[in-house]
Amino acid sequence: MAPTTYFLLVSFVALVTSQAIASDPSPLQDFCVADIHSPVKVNGFVCKDPMAVNVDDFFKAANHDKPRDTMKSKVGSNVTLINVMQLPGLNTLGISLARIDYAPLGQNPPHTHPRATEILTVLEGTLYVGFVTSNTDNGNKLFTKVLNKGDVFVFPQGLIHFQFNPVHDKPAVAIAALSSQNPGAITIANAVFGSKPPISDDVLAKAFQVQKGTIDWLQAQFWENNHN
Repeated sequence: MAPTTYFLLVSFVALVTSQAIASDPSPLQDFCVADIHSPVKVNGFVCKDPMAVNVDDFFKAANHDKPRDTMKSKVGSNVTLINVMQLPGLNTLGISLARIDYAPLGQNPPHTHPRATEILTVLEGTLYVGFVTSNTDNGNKLFTKVLNKGDVFVFPQGLIHFQFNPVHDKPAVAIAALSSQNPGAITIANAVFGSKPPISDDVLAKAFQVQKGTIDWLQAQFWENNHN
């Protein structure tokens, strides 16, 4: 192989590999504080002028030590996310944080984070957690575990996962770190039955192998977001 051809091939493989393993844009300087109000549209946010950056760009009085209200949620949970929209200093750093409060028998229902792996640690209480693999010839495998205070569990990027407080008389609290400045969340039931405009009931009835009336009833429910 000619040296020039070999060089081009290696460069191409390196470029493809770097794109494949990268989730958020990698920082090319010490920091790139997000200019949230910039009219320039990029993948993420443009950098604020470094001369205008101050310590509060890296700080938020989040009150993550205080319990959140879970009583107003139909699913009995409250997710308080700190991402780049709340903390501009996270821009290009590939990380965010969430506090999750669970009422007794409350849950963070099946959902995915399209741009992030999640690692969760239980601060108080007990959680039944799990994730489901992507489609295989043998179906979708479920991995589950009961977690107690101090335990840690990881949910791979993009896979459907959940957390449930199985205790009827005690709340639970967890902290989750996510490998993106803006991990995103797709709650499965909300997306399928609560989209606007709605997905055709013909499509969903066929997909779930149920009567259209069942789909119409599900679509008529109020599908709320437990993420704040």
